[in-house]
Amino acid sequence: MSTAVALPLAAGPTMGPFRSVRDVVPDDLWDKQVALLVRNYPYDSITAARVLGQGYAYLLTAMNHRGESLRLAPSTLVDIGVHTIILDTVAYADLCDRFNDGHFLHHVPKVEMKNDGSVMKTATVIAADGWDVDLPLWTDAAECGPCHPGNDSH
Repeated sequence: MSTAVALPLAAGPTMGPFRSVRDVVPDDLWDKQVALLVRNYPYDSITAARVLGQGYAYLLTAMNHRGESLRLAPSTLVDIGVHTIILDTVAYADLCDRFNDGHFLHHVPKVEMKNDGSVMKTATVIAADGWDVDLPLWTDAAECGPCHPGNDSH
């Protein structure tokens, strides 16, 4: 139950229908990762699927903008989906092969939290890339754990 949102875009590109991460992730992998979220967090399968979907949208956007130093950052909730994806290392390596030109997108978290608007900026970039943005999962953006802004990390 995601909400497609029209966030303010800097350049105002024309966007068609939003893309769905379900078109990218094989059904068996999706079902397994949703089940892992349900097992590890107080989520029902609908909430788990929303969190996972935004995690994929974030990672695919980070891969699409590799080398641009955009300082993308997920919200706290979306980061849970990101961690579920990257901890499934074989599937994550395959995702990197398919969507990051064979380069592994490293996860290099920092300790300090930041509150600089980067989370909502990230949601805007994801929408500009055509992915569906589930805005309620991005609104916990008061503070986020910054990730290392590099060409091969998020």
